[in-house]
Amino acid sequence: MNSAGNPPPQSNANGESTEWTVRRILDWTIDHLRKNGSESPRLDAEILLAHARGCQRIELYTRYDEVMTDQQRAIMRDLVRRRAKAEPVAYLVGHREFFSLSFEVNSDVLIPRPETETLVLEAIEIANELKAARILEIGTGSGCIAVSIAKQCPGATIVTVDVSEAATSVARRNAQKHGVADRIEFRQGSVFDPIGVDERFDMLVSNPPYVCSHEITELSADVRDHEPHLALDGGEDGLRYARTIIADGPAFLNPESVMLIEISPEQAGEVCECSQEVDDIDSCRALRDLSGTIRVMKLQIVGASPVVAVVPPVSESEKPTSHPD
Repeated sequence: MNSAGNPPPQSNANGESTEWTVRRILDWTIDHLRKNGSESPRLDAEILLAHARGCQRIELYTRYDEVMTDQQRAIMRDLVRRRAKAEPVAYLVGHREFFSLSFEVNSDVLIPRPETETLVLEAIEIANELKAARILEIGTGSGCIAVSIAKQCPGATIVTVDVSEAATSVARRNAQKHGVADRIEFRQGSVFDPIGVDERFDMLVSNPPYVCSHEITELSADVRDHEPHLALDGGEDGLRYARTIIADGPAFLNPESVMLIEISPEQAGEVCECSQEVDDIDSCRALRDLSGTIRVMKLQIVGASPVVAVVPPVSESEKPTSHPD
């Protein structure tokens, strides 16, 4: 036995280890996932292996030669089998990082995407200027938007709405996990149905479903076959919910407040056209994410100084509609 309590390594005729060490399983998994269509086989393999071993990813590199236990290998086999069938890694391990926080996720909620951090960053900047902002979110999902804002804005209170009871349960657990449940009120219902006619907010944020119905089948298999269509399908042109939010949202907002809506890049022009039909909206501006892609529309409610609608041109690379990458 060696100092770690493992039997001495076994070797084949060429002197190569035949035991299932961390290194050997990682190498095999990377190759297997690559052959089965993974776009990030090394990352997927490392996350799954760390989960199977109950350790941090960084620890894999310091324990390359450790032999996997039978139980760890059994867990890993199941994870790799499911990943090879396009089940998302985030669902397999039960969490996803967003805005430097770990969020519980399952098949009841859309997996948080880095692009949505554009909306969160803008919302945080506005909320902190207001000191005690009251924020309305339409489409809770995992709660990643509301929780991230609440963590960074101690004076903010948030009312968040989702039609899915299961998604609301996930979001509530995430709020409790990150210590902001006392400042987030979760309501279940469709769009503005759970909001009282006399309620008013300083900001509205939303990452609504915005994939065109006919394009759902064109999404990658891990999204199409595993993530909730309820959180993806935005109707014939992808703007079913955005239109409702733009048309009805101002009635629940204070003067000089803001609406932030995540969209698909090529929808920017039409969103601004919709906003120009609403008397209570002064301006419409497109915000780009870190890659330079239009991601969020910022709509200013009447009361602020009017600003001409600004819609940057959509590049060729932005034209294909795809909510998740």
